Amino acid sequence: MDDASTKKSLLSLKAELQNQEDAFQETNKPLELDQARLGRLSRMDAMQVQEMELETSRRRVLHISKIDGALMRLKEGEYGYCYVCGEELDARRLKIDPTTTRCLYCAD
Repeated sequence: MDDASTKKSLLSLKAELQNQEDAFQETNKPLELDQARLGRLSRMDAMQVQEMELETSRRRVLHISKIDGALMRLKEGEYGYCYVCGEELDARRLKIDPTTTRCLYCAD
């Protein structure tokens, strides 16, 4: 994959994730625990769902940050090389996860 298509792919993925995060932030509200309307189990379920949504959001923000790092490395000509040892990363590894920063040896 060349630099232009890699950049296009990363920007597309970032835009998709950012749209999802923006939509989540617009709809995310503090949980209302109306004890008259909801039973104890329903409140617990609602709290669990909210926690899962918050964790999904946290992971999405982290992934956007990793994409930003990959775009910076691409701009600086360092994309595709291990951050630790400097060896070139396997193209198959980058195809699976274009934000990868370490070779298999250094990732262990």
